[in-house]
Amino acid sequence: MVTVMALAAALFYGVGDFFGGAASRRATALSVLMVSIPLGLALLAVAALAGGDAPDAAGVGWGLASGLASGVGFLALYRALAIGPMSVVAPVSALAGAVVPVAAGLLAGERFSGTVMSGVVLCVAAIGLVSMEPGKEGRSPWVLGEGLSLALVAGTAFGVFFVLLSHAGEGSGLWPLVLSRAGVLTVVLGVVVLLACSSSRPPVSMPRGRTTWALALGAGALDVVANVAYFKAVNAGMLSIVGVLTSLYPAVTVLLAWLVHKERLQVAQRFGLVVALTGVALVTSG
Repeated sequence: MVTVMALAAALFYGVGDFFGGAASRRATALSVLMVSIPLGLALLAVAALAGGDAPDAAGVGWGLASGLASGVGFLALYRALAIGPMSVVAPVSALAGAVVPVAAGLLAGERFSGTVMSGVVLCVAAIGLVSMEPGKEGRSPWVLGEGLSLALVAGTAFGVFFVLLSHAGEGSGLWPLVLSRAGVLTVVLGVVVLLACSSSRPPVSMPRGRTTWALALGAGALDVVANVAYFKAVNAGMLSIVGVLTSLYPAVTVLLAWLVHKERLQVAQRFGLVVALTGVALVTSG
């Protein structure tokens, strides 16, 4: 059941990231988040109320902290997806995020075999490979993608999100997830206020077009389902294993990018994806 829930989280995160990235190419990342995050917050609040569980201070505290980290990750990821190819941004952010829960698990006393540790090393190596893309005029033949830094920031932030949310426990039902979404919204609104104070132009405008709205709303709904699946999995299994399984979501995003946007993978990127999948397989097999 733990494996199924973690892989379900990977599936919904992957599709949600594809929707969010596609919407961010039609509107700004902030505009998309101002639609998707409130929707997710509302859906989770309804689910939490329907569950009948009462929130406790520890659970909601960890949830809020995880949301603040996730908010940073969302801003960085959506911006990276808007300026760089999904086939690069998604794997880099996910693999960077996978290292954080593994490290946290080790520090917490979780122990792994040599096979698992070999998988972690391969995942780290794959980050550099999948982030390569053809150089532009005046640049070397192979360069790190322009969205790499943002992808790494996003991945690290999401890794912290995974770790913090794992401490919330299920004693207060889905309320930690509600506070987590509230934390994300707090970060996004803070950025909007800062931009509004530094410019005479409105920092956010509502997305235009039905397709953009559908993509933004879909991203918000899918993220909710993914969060619930991860929350259930991490409360039933090891943080490190669940975190790595959940980090399989780029495979879904890359597949959709290839099918819909016809994004081509370079030789080094293809090799990097193989290395990444091999690393994840080694981690999960241990």
